[in-house]
Amino acid sequence: MKTISINRIFIAAIAILFSTFIFTACQKENSLTDSSTVTEEEAANLSDESSQAEASFDDADDISFTAAEEEGNAGGFGVEGLAANNLQGRPFLPTFFELRQRIGDCATITVTPNDSTYPKTVVIDFGDSCRGRDGKVRSGKIVLHFTGPIRRPGSVVTLTFVNYYVNRVHIEGTKVFSNLSVPPVHKWKIAAINCKVTFPSGRGYTYEGIKNVKQIAGMLTNICRDDVYEITGNSQTVFNNGKTVLINTVDPLIKKVACHWISDGTLKIKINDRVLKLDFGFPNNGDCDNKALLTWNNGNSQRVIILP
Repeated sequence: MKTISINRIFIAAIAILFSTFIFTACQKENSLTDSSTVTEEEAANLSDESSQAEASFDDADDISFTAAEEEGNAGGFGVEGLAANNLQGRPFLPTFFELRQRIGDCATITVTPNDSTYPKTVVIDFGDSCRGRDGKVRSGKIVLHFTGPIRRPGSVVTLTFVNYYVNRVHIEGTKVFSNLSVPPVHKWKIAAINCKVTFPSGRGYTYEGIKNVKQIAGMLTNICRDDVYEITGNSQTVFNNGKTVLINTVDPLIKKVACHWISDGTLKIKINDRVLKLDFGFPNNGDCDNKALLTWNNGNSQRVIILP
């Protein structure tokens, strides 16, 4: 059992799915002008693309923080009474068992230095093509730099992508995860810097910003699968065709580590003068599934989004 004062940070989120980021603009406000050029169908298509791309981005969050959680446990940072055990500097070999349940055995994971000292770097190398047990095909590298164990308040983990793809979607940029926990409240801030998503067709978008995450379940165990997170925020995303998408959380997004997707919560999406709503609780009222319902035209039009 973990102590309340040392709680883990596995963000699994998002899927947020959609960036539940508090974003700063990537372009000037003139990208918001000429709203008449955005049809309802185009707004729906942009929302669909955004949701799928953000799911790919947040998939990297899941992978990164599962790795961080298991790295911390291997070093003794998930064990009650760590201070008395004096594990600092001892060699250790994290098995990354829970991470492999998702990404499979084809990825190479290296930890440098491979002991309980910090700072340290963890590299997850998917090579040219690595199909995970979750069915997703990844390539390239996810690189994590730790200032300290992820569950220690004040620790910072910086994630960078090296030629990284998931299901042929190119993911670029840097994400900085800061542990802001003040026991008994466990929370984190995630800053997205110079982030970019590119589809195989060449379409894509850029964004920067912050999302806020709070753990609401699973605090008292040493396993990741029972963790549940609540994500809130808003975003501003700029597509490479100049269209700007504004996203605000209506109901907090709920991400269960045991589920690959967000299972509940709603977002309001505004694309120039078009307003849409994305409901992650559809169709099973919070149960785990890969579907969300996008509605617009005052609820008269809708589309089921299949999350990757």
